[in-house]
Amino acid sequence: MDPGQTSAAPLTVGFDLDMTLIDSRPGIKAAYEALAAETGAFIDAELAITRLGPPLEQELAYWFPEERIPYMGDRYREIYPAHAIVPTLAMPGAREAVAAVQRLGGRAIVVTAKHEPNAVLHLAHLGIEADAVIGWLWAEAKAEALKEHGASVYVGDHTGDVRGARTAGALSVAVPTGPCDEAELRAAGADVVLPGGLADFPAWLDAYAAERRPARHGRPGDVARSGAGSRSGAEGADADAGADAEADAGSGSPA
Repeated sequence: MDPGQTSAAPLTVGFDLDMTLIDSRPGIKAAYEALAAETGAFIDAELAITRLGPPLEQELAYWFPEERIPYMGDRYREIYPAHAIVPTLAMPGAREAVAAVQRLGGRAIVVTAKHEPNAVLHLAHLGIEADAVIGWLWAEAKAEALKEHGASVYVGDHTGDVRGARTAGALSVAVPTGPCDEAELRAAGADVVLPGGLADFPAWLDAYAAERRPARHGRPGDVARSGAGSRSGAEGADADAGADAEADAGSGSPA
């Protein structure tokens, strides 16, 4: 995106949920184990929590026949609050990252593939005070909510989050705290990768916000993009070209 297009707009930052704001692995593992116990099916919960991000139905397809997946998805979401909310933890720096946006007078929204009512339960339990929560959106489909809320930045841990940000024309800020490492996130087209995760976000945001001020000389966003966590120009151009060629828009039922 061209940061100059949003330099005078109110600041809205979108965040992914699972493995970005919250470490839901303990909770999701417990929910899968409960579903396995109830149905008698084998589910390798330890393996399942290594590939969080895509819609729930993609994971269930490893463990159930196709015709049973819709019911199992519904049942998983029904039992989820009883098993997954309490064990789930806030990611380091999560509350501070959301507060950093709001401290600057901005709005922090959560855009997630997760079933929205369960996402709301997680945030309330952990005391993460988002200004809006939008669920049921994965990868490119996240652009719907990002555009609707005028988000200029989207923060996520998955290459699907990078694609969602790029589709929305938002700056993609990636954290390597989920299943995708720094190299994967950069290759997918992330504008910025924060090696320290959300703990690095407030300082980065302050630099980004300073660059958005109209009184600044030069092209807003240049400094924010050129830090240690961002791509070089040539690398960024190559990744942009590759990501733009990617056409597999994704939406689906959430975990």
